[in-house]
Amino acid sequence: MTKTSGTNQWPGRARQAARSGASGLRRSWPAVLLSMLLVALAVPAALLVAPGFLGPEPPAPAPPAPAWQQVPATLSTVQGLAPPDGSAPAPLPSSVSARLEPLLKTDGGGTFTGLVQDSLTGQVLFDRGGSENRVPASNMKLLAAVAALRSLGPEHRFTTQAAAGPAPGQVVLAGGGDVLLGPGESAPEQVMGHAGLATLAARTVEKLQEGGAAGEIKVLVDDSLFSGPALNPAWQPGDVAAGEVAPVYPLALNSARYDPAVTTGPRPQDAAMAAGEEFAARLRTAGAAAGLTVAAAVERLPQAADTPALPSPEGAGQPAVLGEVQSATVAEQVNLMLQDSDNYLAEALGRLTALAGGLPGSNDGATAAVGAQLAAAGLASEGMKLVDVCGLAMGNQVPARQFAEVVRAIASGTDTRLRAALDGFPVAGLSGTLDTRYRDAATARGAGLVRAKTGTLNTVLALSGYVVDADGRLLVFSFIGNGLAPGAAGNKEALDRAATALAGCGCR
Repeated sequence: MTKTSGTNQWPGRARQAARSGASGLRRSWPAVLLSMLLVALAVPAALLVAPGFLGPEPPAPAPPAPAWQQVPATLSTVQGLAPPDGSAPAPLPSSVSARLEPLLKTDGGGTFTGLVQDSLTGQVLFDRGGSENRVPASNMKLLAAVAALRSLGPEHRFTTQAAAGPAPGQVVLAGGGDVLLGPGESAPEQVMGHAGLATLAARTVEKLQEGGAAGEIKVLVDDSLFSGPALNPAWQPGDVAAGEVAPVYPLALNSARYDPAVTTGPRPQDAAMAAGEEFAARLRTAGAAAGLTVAAAVERLPQAADTPALPSPEGAGQPAVLGEVQSATVAEQVNLMLQDSDNYLAEALGRLTALAGGLPGSNDGATAAVGAQLAAAGLASEGMKLVDVCGLAMGNQVPARQFAEVVRAIASGTDTRLRAALDGFPVAGLSGTLDTRYRDAATARGAGLVRAKTGTLNTVLALSGYVVDADGRLLVFSFIGNGLAPGAAGNKEALDRAATALAGCGCR
């Protein structure tokens, strides 16, 4: 009975609970709807707030650059240089001219001349007064680079020596043409400072100790390798005062600068003696433990007229060499010269080129040697006039055609010595004197593609270099502006826009 009675009570209780639940659900339905609405509103609100805690959503990946805008890696290093691709279609001269003519407009006066060539065939694709002599500014360094690489060779190094002097207790610091000496230890991985005076001093002290030297040492400086005026009379005094160049000697620290990181302002006016004083200080430090003292005064080595005081290392009767350090290679120095547009280094390399050709190590010898090397390479233009080799003189007269041909000779690889200069061309927007250019909308497409030597004087701008166009064709170019309004921003932009147009050129 009890079981039957209990069993019969469960269905009733279930129905009662169901009715109670349904009634509760009806009473709570507005609350459920409100909760759902709050959740619906909370989700987007959370998405808006979350970036403040989680950080912004990463941007969508940028689409790949078009093929024509890819950096031509085969030309970015000497080792990767490939011959120009003959299968790529060459631009039509009429199309190239149509692109460039509207862009090469001066800002405030003056004129632009220019020449564009197909690197492979030499075909002229654009010519606006390309054979007219112009003041080229620092594009002159391209000529100096070719001459140095041809005459000295890419792997040649310059030796700075310490040798026994003509009297006991004397040490002669002899300049062998390295103007990139560093004051400290030699830095083999660098171009500037590859050879260091502290290293030379340590080697010298070690040799002096072996010879039983004692007492005071006097340092003499032999800078007889170069001859003629140390300052070119064609340079403006204001340019010298501003530190654009300094008197040229075959022995200098930091390319005749007090600090290699400070490339403007005053410079040592006697770089050889400044190097001699630094060497004496390093010798003093190195010799202290060995009981050697070094006289405070540093003097030039007396010498007979036109006779170097120290014969070459191979010469008979040479003084005993106490130590020596080797410079970076000519190729490395040429590349530094082009990248930074280093006037002092260019002038030193010009004089060393002259000496290699049997000419005096003077300014006149340098200009003559550069002209002779260009002629021997079939690259000399009729009527060309060279007053210096760095491009600081306004008296230089060279046509755009000359520079286009020189760039073509470098890029073609026909003369393997010249290929070493390829790494020296500044890259648009990335390196050297082009590192801050090609940043606006009109020129950004040339960034990373245009490789060119710049030239800048008060009323002169120049740009000569090479570019691989949209079809993979290697083009060389030179644009030169003379009589320009000083400081007018539109002139640099005109040159950069023209080079950018070549980079994107199919031009057919």
